[in-house]
Amino acid sequence: MTPRLSADLPGSEEIDSILQHVSVLIVDDEPGMRNFLMRTFGPRCKRVEEAASAEEASALLDAQHFDLVVLDNVMPGQSGLDWLAEQRGVGLFAEAILMTAYADLDTAIQALRVGASDFVLKPFRSNQILTAASRCMDRRYLRRENFLLKYELRADFLAARGRLIGKSPGIEAVRSTLEKAARLPTPVLFTGESGTGKEIAARTLHAMSDRADKPFVAVNCAAISPDRIAGELFGGAGAAGRDGLLAHASGGMLFFDEIAELPLSIQATLLRVIEDGRMRPAGAEREIPLNLRFVFATNADLDALVAAGRFRKDLYHRINILSIQMPALRDRVGDIAELAELFMGSLSRQLSVVPLPISEELRLNLARYDWPGNVRELKNLIERSLILGEFPPEFAGDATAEAAEASESLHVVERQHIQAILEACGGNRAEAARRLGISRKTIDRKCAMWNA
Repeated sequence: MTPRLSADLPGSEEIDSILQHVSVLIVDDEPGMRNFLMRTFGPRCKRVEEAASAEEASALLDAQHFDLVVLDNVMPGQSGLDWLAEQRGVGLFAEAILMTAYADLDTAIQALRVGASDFVLKPFRSNQILTAASRCMDRRYLRRENFLLKYELRADFLAARGRLIGKSPGIEAVRSTLEKAARLPTPVLFTGESGTGKEIAARTLHAMSDRADKPFVAVNCAAISPDRIAGELFGGAGAAGRDGLLAHASGGMLFFDEIAELPLSIQATLLRVIEDGRMRPAGAEREIPLNLRFVFATNADLDALVAAGRFRKDLYHRINILSIQMPALRDRVGDIAELAELFMGSLSRQLSVVPLPISEELRLNLARYDWPGNVRELKNLIERSLILGEFPPEFAGDATAEAAEASESLHVVERQHIQAILEACGGNRAEAARRLGISRKTIDRKCAMWNA
């Protein structure tokens, strides 16, 4: 191993920051070494346990989870390397540091083969073992971030990163519920038509919560084949083992999109994970504790699926503690113009094209359309229009027809739009005027003209 230069070593504050949430198991048959390591790690780590033999260490691993194992190689009964190889086979996912008095090449190669993250030469100072430990955990965190970023890129979840836009009563009600639920561990089920922004609402919940600096992992249950989904979620043990999405998301929030598409066999496993806060990777003999907030979304009728035997009743009741219905875009007319402006700005930058002007006539036409595809359809319309350089005629308006019936049609559309906003505001003219960007007097005058 190439030693780090002193300038590359993390400082004591950085080491303490990395290790403060880490649980450590020390395995060494020498009482003096165990005592030294307990005093070194004890004040800096979340939890530290010690074992005098491989057998004691195995019993501790059966009882509780550890993030890091600091292991002596030469012990009576079973060497540290043989024990580590055995534990990897039955489901040890912790980082491991091997302590050895012999720095020969064969030992180093064997240590890497059995999954040791690092090794240190005896005798060593406390700052050396602390540096090795912080380096191991830092690499672990970087691997997790890298895995999750690649997963999001592969699954195209980055496109859903955004914020909950709008001031319509429906969206304000959703936002209010999210604020109440943000700090709680309770599962949340988002329902509503396709394209209403269920994942964005879930990401908003995550951003409001005390897990905001931890991972948000989205799983599209309809996009992963049934024969792969167990491995993707739970991972596996053994020589070729790897962490699953649940382990990578630990500490953060796991979002199951299209939960109705989850196979029945996996539904049973997921129910146990939610209830117990633990999971068992494939091939593992031990369970791994999880610290996760579970969030779900569906556009399906789960009650009907339960009645048809296609969704587990017990899982449905477990995830349906707090249900949030996302409003359709046709029910939040006052938000359409704001969403269109947002998409126009962001998509024109992504596509490197000049944004199209959003005229008042276009706003009115967007407002009176029914939007069966909801927000997703609006976004697709803006993107398609940017690529083609113009809006479809049914939204932009036709010049010939406009010349013939401009006066009458514009007044009709204007009235429909203002009345739709008033309805969305519950008849509150001041709020409707604010959303429309006009004065209250203008609203009063128009309503008087229409005897409304």
